[in-house]
Amino acid sequence: MGKTVDPNSIPPGSDGAELVNLKDALEERYLAYALSTIMGRALPDARDGLKPVHRRILYGMQILKLDPGTAFKKCAKIVGDVMGSFHPHGDQAIYDALVRLAQDFSSRYPLVDGQGNFGNIDGDSPAAYRYTEARMTEVAGLLLEGIDEDAIDFRENYSGDQKEPVVLPAAFPNMLANGAQGIAVGMATSIPPHNLAELCDAAHYLVGHPQANSDQLLSFVKGPDFPTGGVIVDSEDSIKETYRTGRGSFRVRARWEKEDAGRGTWVAVITEIPYMVQKSRLIEKLAELLNDKKLPLVADIRDESAEDVRVVIEPRARTVEPELMMETLFKLSELETRFSMNMNVLVEGKVPRVLSLAEALKQWLDHRRIVLQRRARDRLKEIEHRLEVVAGMLIVFLHLDEVIRIIREEDEPKDALMKRFALSEVQANYILDTRLRSLRKLEEMQLKAEHDKLSLEKADLEGLLGDESRQWNEIKKQIREIRKKFGPETKIGKRRTTFADVPETADIDLSEALIEREPITVVVSEKGWVRALKGHMADISTLQFKGDDGLWTSFFCETISKILVLATNGRIHTIDASKLPGGRGFGEPIRILTEIEDGADVAAVFPYQAGAKMLAVSTGGYGFVVPQDEMIGTTRKGKGLINVAGGEKAMLVIPASGDHVAIIGENRKLLVFPLDQVPEMARGKGVRLQKYKDGGVGDAKVFVIADGLSWKDSAGRNFTLSKAEMAEWIGSRADAGRLPPKGFPKSNKFG
Repeated sequence: MGKTVDPNSIPPGSDGAELVNLKDALEERYLAYALSTIMGRALPDARDGLKPVHRRILYGMQILKLDPGTAFKKCAKIVGDVMGSFHPHGDQAIYDALVRLAQDFSSRYPLVDGQGNFGNIDGDSPAAYRYTEARMTEVAGLLLEGIDEDAIDFRENYSGDQKEPVVLPAAFPNMLANGAQGIAVGMATSIPPHNLAELCDAAHYLVGHPQANSDQLLSFVKGPDFPTGGVIVDSEDSIKETYRTGRGSFRVRARWEKEDAGRGTWVAVITEIPYMVQKSRLIEKLAELLNDKKLPLVADIRDESAEDVRVVIEPRARTVEPELMMETLFKLSELETRFSMNMNVLVEGKVPRVLSLAEALKQWLDHRRIVLQRRARDRLKEIEHRLEVVAGMLIVFLHLDEVIRIIREEDEPKDALMKRFALSEVQANYILDTRLRSLRKLEEMQLKAEHDKLSLEKADLEGLLGDESRQWNEIKKQIREIRKKFGPETKIGKRRTTFADVPETADIDLSEALIEREPITVVVSEKGWVRALKGHMADISTLQFKGDDGLWTSFFCETISKILVLATNGRIHTIDASKLPGGRGFGEPIRILTEIEDGADVAAVFPYQAGAKMLAVSTGGYGFVVPQDEMIGTTRKGKGLINVAGGEKAMLVIPASGDHVAIIGENRKLLVFPLDQVPEMARGKGVRLQKYKDGGVGDAKVFVIADGLSWKDSAGRNFTLSKAEMAEWIGSRADAGRLPPKGFPKSNKFG
């Protein structure tokens, strides 16, 4: 209850109602709700890997004696009993949980053996619980093994008239074998299923090497083993890190194979799909992509599945590469998914914590040792009771006539027996309850044999409880038996999910594969309008422009190319050439295709060339060499390239193909210096290229000094200054330079 208010402050007319602080009341109630969700619904127990609803379903089925091999019973009966005795929630929620335990495509090792329609991988709903029947599987039997031998604690159910288990004995590593998913308040869990034989091998090793870490255990546990199979294409280092921290994800792909269709044709056949993907929804998505013409390499998709998955993908042409076609499908559909791993579980049923692989297995092993000890103590109590009874019966056989006389003649035979033969009350009661037919010579011999046998078993159990190494050896024996029963040679134990390296085609830019490759000519106007003309057009003098606009620049590229746009604020933007408007109109403003900030203008437009390097220059005379690979961005807002401040602007980005830089300022001073004096950077302000008292950069050029420095005058004539002739202009970076040679354009441009 929240903080109460002073009774003297209660306003009149409130009928003595208790006032509470709303904030405190909400916090208290929300915390109670959050804890209830975490502890009672969403997170599994690290020891048996079950949530309360699953534990109650299995215990309810055990009470109904639905063991493996027995007759099935209606699910309605199971749901009703579980809801009425243990789980005070909706019947549909209980039935949904029961169904999932029975689905072999949801549970790696099903805990429920279902009879009837329990749904399918297409996502079809199961039949109503009045039509379906169920019983437990052998795996569920292992989880409950020893529950009647004081192996675990019980607590009162919600109505207080029955007892329910706090946790199951769990002779089966269910948490890792079957996995779990759940969303609580403020936290969630997602554990993939694993192969039981691998878990048993890892647990066996961990018993002998208690200090083993997750990396060592991964020599046994290769990774998840999903019930629907598939292929995991993560790197070994990534998998190790996921199991080391308990958090990460696995990249799961559908399994496919190339199938010969005759006459030189082929099809791709998908036989396994990623875990928790509905096949019908997957087919619908693929059909939508095909109808929307987003799969140019695919001609048709057919679902030929019966009991097994078989989805046929027909290529557009026989020349299509199968791997490339499948990569496009993996990228655009749920044929490839990421299964997240967050091993957030209740440690000892109380504290939520994210565990590593080694910690998770140790939680199960420690629980198994406690169960072993409790079962041994319970058996020891039974033996001690039986030995007491047998000892009393042996006394009867030694003094049979006297016992009969006491029973016939004494008014209180029990007290007389206890006094005469020094018997306990338990022994006396048992003697009095014994039938005469049991007092045979043969019975005496059997009792002596039983006494000897129980004495040996008692000594063995006492030795077990006093020797920790014997306890661990017994657990190792149990683990070997489980592995033998569900090993890789069995149908259910064989690994279904395999591992593979990512194909080399995965590194290809698949967007290129989805675009028809054609040559184009990109034209940019003075006012920043851009368009793409089909083909490589050398003569564009006849092009029309809007109003008083005119040609600024043009270049050749292809529809799969990327166009880089430098803005005066120093940001570089990337545009796909395939998205440029056609050449029939005037095009569109570059600002519409990218998000260039207000107040900034377009400084340069050029095609991306992998591996090429550029010289970036600002108006203040600063610059640096930058690889084009560092310029490529993925967002419309672009990425920072040139740091500008104090009124400076990004001005030039020119190819850095040469060994010297020629730069001329607005003050008409020319300077030539070696390119290796300019540092290579991914972004920044750069270094001073030329020193100015007034103005800034006019133009710059990178050239090979052996070929000379060339420029065009205003009349279009070409001039070249040889290396020997430019000796007086050659200096070092950041020099002021000298007036250019005679004939250099007054526009201060190299042309």
